[in-house]
Amino acid sequence: MTRADGRKWNELRPVTITTGFVKFAEGSVLIECGDTKVLCNASVEERTPPHVKPGHGWVTAEYSMLPRANRERSRRDVDKLKLSSRSAEIQRLIGRSLRSAVDMKLLGERTITIDCDVLQGDGGTRTASVTGGFVALALACQKLVDEGEIGRNPIRHFVSGISAGIIDEQPMLDLPYSEDSRAQVDLNCIMNELGEIIEIQGTGEGRAFTLREQQELVELCAKGNRELIRKQKDILGDILK
Repeated sequence: MTRADGRKWNELRPVTITTGFVKFAEGSVLIECGDTKVLCNASVEERTPPHVKPGHGWVTAEYSMLPRANRERSRRDVDKLKLSSRSAEIQRLIGRSLRSAVDMKLLGERTITIDCDVLQGDGGTRTASVTGGFVALALACQKLVDEGEIGRNPIRHFVSGISAGIIDEQPMLDLPYSEDSRAQVDLNCIMNELGEIIEIQGTGEGRAFTLREQQELVELCAKGNRELIRKQKDILGDILK
């Protein structure tokens, strides 16, 4: 089945990851997945939240869509005095996903915050935030090593995320908005380089789905995540070898 953008059902959109996009952040990445563009900045602070064990670090995330990231202007989260429920849910997903990649004891008593700001949204912003946020996180950790703040990079695993869905009864990988908006089933999957699942979010948007269909979508996502992690490895080079 050929899609509107010419891709096969199991192909990713073109992905570009540009490092060093912002001058001052300890790690900075612009990730572009088709027409979705997310700026991911990693900031290091020499303190941790009260709930963190002594001698351990913490990784967290914040997520927001700029007012014209979508087809119509959305209000800024600060206009509402609190995060939208969608933004809050997504940033918790990003934080959980990225924490799974880090040895918090090696990180030491410091916090790394990954700010994910959607410049342009065309589907898959949360998974793009995880994929780009991981690279920003790894760069920030390596800067700590280079500056002699920690002995070695605390990254344990690569982490990436991608979506898949069922449209007109056909499973498809990496949905843009035009497909996502009419998907019968939508599934996001975060994985590491071992092919292990960190998190799955699956929803029957138009109908319920079967265990077999879920497995088909997870296998599609596994293929996409393998390709994304290869790209992450190419960009990070010797940092995590």
